[in-house]
Amino acid sequence: MRGQSEQPGWLRGKPPPVWTRIAPAAALVVLVLAQALTPGDVELGYFLAALPPVAAFAYGPAGTACFAAVVLVLLGAPSIGVAHARGSDLATVAAVGLLGVVIAWVRRRRDAQLVTVRTVAEAAQLAILPPLPERVGPVRCSALYRAAQRGTLVGGDLYDVRAGPYGVRALIGDVQGHGLAAVGTVGALLGAFREAVLDDAEPTAVAARLDRRLLADTAHATDVSAEPPELFATVMLLEFPPGLDLVRIVSCGHPPPLLLRGSAVREVAVEPGPPLGLGLPGPVAPVAVELRVLPGDRLLLYTDGVTEARDRTGHFYPLAARVPVLAREPAGLVRAVWQDLAAFTGGGPRDDVALLLLSLDGAGPAPSREPT
Repeated sequence: MRGQSEQPGWLRGKPPPVWTRIAPAAALVVLVLAQALTPGDVELGYFLAALPPVAAFAYGPAGTACFAAVVLVLLGAPSIGVAHARGSDLATVAAVGLLGVVIAWVRRRRDAQLVTVRTVAEAAQLAILPPLPERVGPVRCSALYRAAQRGTLVGGDLYDVRAGPYGVRALIGDVQGHGLAAVGTVGALLGAFREAVLDDAEPTAVAARLDRRLLADTAHATDVSAEPPELFATVMLLEFPPGLDLVRIVSCGHPPPLLLRGSAVREVAVEPGPPLGLGLPGPVAPVAVELRVLPGDRLLLYTDGVTEARDRTGHFYPLAARVPVLAREPAGLVRAVWQDLAAFTGGGPRDDVALLLLSLDGAGPAPSREPT
């Protein structure tokens, strides 16, 4: 997920960059020296009056007041030779300095409020989609999430891996839309999935529960809104039954996972059901497909933000063709895919991206810790 390291430091309560604090002092020294080197009939010292408002963007009220006081001394003391300010000129400079102090106070107050709001928002988003552990029961996991909307940790994609009485179950999905508008649907689906892990004996029953949840949310939104929304999602469900070297896969309109077996990579043949939330009549329930898992096998799940990403010429990202090469990267497959995707698209796709790599305990090398 996009972490705090990708956000400007001042959004997280850190002080402004060092250069912003040095710049006003450096400008003061440069102006004083420039005045000393210019003829006496040319006065540059009055440019010093602009320094307090500039300093207000890097210093607090006290630091800005110190800058204002230094400027007043330099302009008001004829013996220094920086300027020859009169009473009205000094009053104007003092008013500008006072304005700088007010700006610094307002900025400091707004920064504190912004840090508080951002901290609460990040805590709420991490409660919806917490970092994935390296191991859940016998299943090793690594994942990566990038939300399309800058400054957010959760968008329209989702994933989770949970252990329950029926084994380890994994979910990856993509809801309609992206960004903050889709976060409510993501939270509802993840909540239903975590309940289903404990209660439902079959992965198809998990899919049915998720479908009911989405249909209920659609009906509720229709009751409170004049314009009925169109909520739907594609999901892929995986179940690793306890004590068995196999995985059961249920697809609800989601792209099939990739199976990495040795140096070969292929799509897993699944029987896709319809996406969730469509409310289609008739027997359209998805079918669970069983896949034998051999030592060394890994399953790569992804959302369409990966495979539908385009380069500048309009070509789609060839995930299946790139995985055999990227699997040898020491940084880990998930991280390597993201870096390759970002290079392919020239900075990253415009859609949400979720990647999830799963393997049974002892299947292949232990994955390096991937940032989630």
